[in-house]
Amino acid sequence: MNRTFYKSLQLIICCIFLANCANKGTPGGGVKDITPPVIVKSVPENFSTNFKETEIRITFNEYIKINNLQKQLIISPPMDPAPEILPQGTASKYITIKITDTLDANTTYAFNFGNSIVDNNEGNPYPYYRYVFSTGDYIDSLSVKGNIIDASLQKPDKFVSIMLYEMDSTFTDSTVYKKKPKYITNTLDSTTTFSIDNIKAGKYKIIALKDENQDSKYQQRSDKIGFLEETISVPKDTLYTIKLFKEVSDPKIINPRLISGEKIAFGFEGDFEKMNILIQSNTPEDFSYRVTKDAKSDSLNYWYKPRFKDTDSLLFKVTNKNYSENFTVRISEQKKDTLIIKASPTSTIGFEEDFNISGNIPFEKIARKRISIKDKDSVDVSFKTKLDSLKNALVISFDKTENNRYNIQVLPNAFTDFFENKNDTLNYTVSTKAFEEYGNVRVNLKNARYPVIVQLTDEKGEVKVEKYSKKSEPIDFKYVTPNEYYLRVIHDANKNKKYDSGNYLKKQQPEKISYLSEKQEVRSNFDYTIDFTLL
Repeated sequence: MNRTFYKSLQLIICCIFLANCANKGTPGGGVKDITPPVIVKSVPENFSTNFKETEIRITFNEYIKINNLQKQLIISPPMDPAPEILPQGTASKYITIKITDTLDANTTYAFNFGNSIVDNNEGNPYPYYRYVFSTGDYIDSLSVKGNIIDASLQKPDKFVSIMLYEMDSTFTDSTVYKKKPKYITNTLDSTTTFSIDNIKAGKYKIIALKDENQDSKYQQRSDKIGFLEETISVPKDTLYTIKLFKEVSDPKIINPRLISGEKIAFGFEGDFEKMNILIQSNTPEDFSYRVTKDAKSDSLNYWYKPRFKDTDSLLFKVTNKNYSENFTVRISEQKKDTLIIKASPTSTIGFEEDFNISGNIPFEKIARKRISIKDKDSVDVSFKTKLDSLKNALVISFDKTENNRYNIQVLPNAFTDFFENKNDTLNYTVSTKAFEEYGNVRVNLKNARYPVIVQLTDEKGEVKVEKYSKKSEPIDFKYVTPNEYYLRVIHDANKNKKYDSGNYLKKQQPEKISYLSEKQEVRSNFDYTIDFTLL
């Protein structure tokens, strides 16, 4: 027994020894490298003065890569043309900056690399590296600091540019559309604060841009903007807060064109509800037209009849407030649209929700008596109707009870469209849930300036329900679908019952929006009270 035991023990020890020998020299992984790259030399040296070079070379102790340079790199003041920076997409121990712009005299320039420089193996960043030089005798050392907020969102966008324009004789309000700023920085992707460094003393206009095409110029159609009304002076020990907002585009018509028989689409920007489309061509005596908003695109559809036989183009004049423009639209014989009728909602309907019947061709006649509603017990339900002509939708309002089913029937010829098409029989069914499947929310506001628009939104800021209030009173949201919501209050300064954004040229800031910072969870069969003290 003992002899067998010792032989077995010797065999185990031998196996362990052989295993260790087999593994000798095999890498074990070791400690992960978390050390960022180190700069060993810069030519010319960082913070050089009397700079006259056209090339800068920065040497590291290991191979590095540059990531996301287009967003991360900020050159202040901007250079035009932009310098060539290498490497791009490959690893190197050097960063080379080739300058082709003619530099301004007695000016401090800064290359802010953000977190774009990382080592090649582990991606450890060299954080917020700045290369600075001056074409004059000294480095400008003043700064402008502050933070960015968003007018309508709880958190502002990432990569917001903050720009300074010198308030000299050449500056006008339109400069931000045409020229790059004197100094620029960026909030990058991790903070809402900013610091524009290495600037000289003077008076400046400060602008914030969510600069979508990154050209350092304001494009109303795509960019958000923020500004301070007053000129700022440097040096001054002040932290500035800039509110970013999206302007409503100026009214404009884009590329009107015939898209089907007797239907012209007028693409638009800005306020479409006040667009007036007037035909300037000679029309027949029985000519008529309708205008509807396209359900899927930013277009106004201009419907007309009869078809013009002796011309291949029509002349139009479109006006809206201070906007006026003439257009020529080529026409031809094309197939007309077929009437398509849709309804919403299609299954569950809220207790305070309307039922909508819409058509793709303008409704010319509606025989209301050919529409009926019955509940699950086949009892007739009374209702009211209203036609939204621009959306071409019949809005049907009726009282609802819980756990009920409503059958909406539309008999043939209830709807006659602009081209004399009529509907066949249409049947729709919608149902209500039990009251206990919803939550109820009461909001009590303190320090509010009335009137206000009170909204429950999702995390993206999309409005789910809203109420309008003109005086201090509890604001009740009934039958709220269980979910998580944010409470938002709009201070309706001009009393038009909607949120009004700002306007840079008019020096108009957006209406104030207050958010309750904590999200609110609404559960079924619960009543909630939210007390919100506004600042």
